[in-house]
Amino acid sequence: MNPTTGKKKARGGVIALICVLLVVILLANSLVITRQNEYTVIKQFGRVMHVVDHAGPSLKIPFIQSTQTIPNTLMLYDLAVSDVITSDKKSMIADCFVTWRVTDPYRFIETLSASVANAEYRIDAVVYNSLKTTISSMSQEDIISGRDGRLAEAILANCDNTFDQYGIDITAIETKTLDMPTENKEAVFERMISEREKIAAGFTAKGAYDAKITRNEADKQVGIIQSEGEAKATVTRAEGDAEYMRILAEAYDTPEKAEFYEFMISLDAAKKSLSGGNKTLILDEDSPLASLFYQKSGSVGSPAPVETEAP
Repeated sequence: MNPTTGKKKARGGVIALICVLLVVILLANSLVITRQNEYTVIKQFGRVMHVVDHAGPSLKIPFIQSTQTIPNTLMLYDLAVSDVITSDKKSMIADCFVTWRVTDPYRFIETLSASVANAEYRIDAVVYNSLKTTISSMSQEDIISGRDGRLAEAILANCDNTFDQYGIDITAIETKTLDMPTENKEAVFERMISEREKIAAGFTAKGAYDAKITRNEADKQVGIIQSEGEAKATVTRAEGDAEYMRILAEAYDTPEKAEFYEFMISLDAAKKSLSGGNKTLILDEDSPLASLFYQKSGSVGSPAPVETEAP
């Protein structure tokens, strides 16, 4: 092989390799890859030429244009714990956080130099002022009852459209802690206990009053029922006595039956009189019992008192 020809081929290979390297370098400096969670800002001599807001590859002028990325995702900023005063002059401790995102990269670059730190500084100042203003217009009771979301909405609404000029959007302002200072809690708890005791005493008094009314009504009903029962019993006894007398009248409606009835009654009276250890019965002549032991005779005259001894 001719040495001259070999040198020419070697020189040509080197040139080709250099060209390939230049093409690779140009392509590497021209190709821009934008991720899903970011914006890509294309600048030329410090001036923003274009913002790529979609994921995928794009091109720029190599060596002349440069790129800068801006987060295109929801970010969280935690505010420092701060003291706030309510409208009723009560001190409270507030610990809040903010979720935010960049919505206008051009304004974000123009006003905040595309710096997340600068954005968080603005967020801290504006949200703190809104928090302080909102809480200072509400009583402590309203603030505690507004923890269901109304307080956060009021703080966010109080920010108005302040962040539009920075090209960012505040999606939420939430309070992690909103409580009283430790030195005030004991007094508040004692007051709450006292209030609950008053409420309990009121319920107890009302219950006792209602119970007394119920007992009085029950006693009244019992008295009415007893009176009615006694009246019915009296009527029933009277009807029974009347029926008893009617039956007796029917059973002893002749002189013989009446005399036999009197005889039986006298025997029962005598039997009861001879109860116990005393078996002696002394009767006056006018006693109905004397007729059991003697008979009157018109010719003999009035009999003497009778003394008899039980067998």
